[in-house]
Amino acid sequence: MQRTKLGRTDLKVSKVCLGTMTFGEQNTEAQAHAQLDYALERGINFIDTAEMYPVMPSARTQGSTERFIGTWLKKSGKRADVVLATKVAGPNASMYWVRNGQNNLDERNIRAAVEDSLRRLQTDYIDLYQLHWPSRNVPIFGNNTFNPTRERACVAIEDTLAALGQLVEEGKIRHIGVSNESSWGVSEFVKQAESKGLPRIATIQNLYNLTARAFETSFLDETCYREDVSLLAYSPLAFGQLSAKYLDDPKAHGRLTIFPPTWSPRYLRPAVLEAVQEYAALARAHGITPAQMALAWCYTRWFVASTIIGATTLEQLKENIDAAGLVLPPDVVDRIDAIHARWTNPGQ
Repeated sequence: MQRTKLGRTDLKVSKVCLGTMTFGEQNTEAQAHAQLDYALERGINFIDTAEMYPVMPSARTQGSTERFIGTWLKKSGKRADVVLATKVAGPNASMYWVRNGQNNLDERNIRAAVEDSLRRLQTDYIDLYQLHWPSRNVPIFGNNTFNPTRERACVAIEDTLAALGQLVEEGKIRHIGVSNESSWGVSEFVKQAESKGLPRIATIQNLYNLTARAFETSFLDETCYREDVSLLAYSPLAFGQLSAKYLDDPKAHGRLTIFPPTWSPRYLRPAVLEAVQEYAALARAHGITPAQMALAWCYTRWFVASTIIGATTLEQLKENIDAAGLVLPPDVVDRIDAIHARWTNPGQ
């Protein structure tokens, strides 16, 4: 399994990262442990989670994902063999069970989140600590237009970095990253860190898949290249749409059928379905599964440091990992770009 260095850190991670947000909702503890064991057997050393997982978020299950990883770390004794990443939730009053819905990216909340994550994960340190989404008003999760009328009180980036810096000094986190960020956000985090002597972000975890390529079309790729910030691509299969399982069976078991349509409506847009049809036909015409084509394409993008994959079965996990060794013929890549030109970012 190929490994790559994150930003300017000493962290070297596998090109495939095991995403875990199904642990505790779609996967039992035993199934989670089996996935973790298999991932390490296949050369994956990078695990990503978050304090709010699993999804869908709920008071009943919140923190279960980290707990399952923690029991596996204790049982396996492999803490030193993995790069462990987790995230602090940003402001979201609807998640009232996370610090009474008053969570934000200030010192009090970040410290409380880190302490809780360390306890659930049964570890003394977190390798990569990420801000799950910004404190400020920014268009994310299917919103594509910045709206200044939605401005709200937010925690200054300098203050967030200062809080993270204290935890770095205490040895509780090693490196930091952002998620669901914009070019302005990345630039501001870097500027504040360098001007104030605060920790520098190493990574950005953003949406990236065949139906959502705004990371490159908005030139965020240039920003991250020039600032040495590594992309961790999430949802590379667009919540399973790019596996074509819903194309083959609209009632197939998965997030888009077991969760309410309001959870992620962007992947149900008609344009997404049209694009998926074309991508699936292209893959099958070349003897590749749609999922493996979508992942192989992500793995070979020059700006993707690691692709975060999630699965509910070991069979799915094997197929997804196998895609890392697949080299797409140049004509397939060209035809992917042609489809993208017709259906540009319908899942963004």
